[in-house]
Amino acid sequence: MEKRITYSEDVRADNTETTFVLARERLKGSAIKKLVLASTTGATAERAVQFFHDEGVKLIVIPHQFDFKRAVNLFPQDLAGKLREMGHEVHFATMLFHTDGFYNSTRAALMADLLRCFSQGVKVCFEIVVMATDGGLVASGEQVIAIAGTGRGSDTALVMQAASSQHLKRLRVNEILCKPLNLLNLDEV
Repeated sequence: MEKRITYSEDVRADNTETTFVLARERLKGSAIKKLVLASTTGATAERAVQFFHDEGVKLIVIPHQFDFKRAVNLFPQDLAGKLREMGHEVHFATMLFHTDGFYNSTRAALMADLLRCFSQGVKVCFEIVVMATDGGLVASGEQVIAIAGTGRGSDTALVMQAASSQHLKRLRVNEILCKPLNLLNLDEV
């Protein structure tokens, strides 16, 4: 079997269109019925609703948890209500890879750093699929497309089989549709 992976060279908000196109192509003829999508401010969620409105998929939108880095959540509550009225889900939950020190464990930061070796978007895809499964919005073992990014917009799409935080060993990446090249900046060394 041969599959294609698309790589973006730069981290840019306009990678979102390419990411969405690749996800839509993968949806055609598949049994996948849910897209798990990271959206901090709601802008990516609004674009996704417009882009995928004829695809017969449910969006599971995962914003930042409340009280993450700022007192006010950037995802508008009126947009959350609107998305729910349209039959989609918006799930505010604990961001699992930001729980370092929880129960005196450093595993969360270690896992996050390891996944960032692939890209920030890959790390977020893992996180949001687990969060959606923990919240009962995706069934364990269900195949979904996870979409996330680095900074603004989306640059990463993975076909994944979901698992909860209680069964992380069951979480699977079936396909990488796209991701940034994630080249090391020498200033980071």
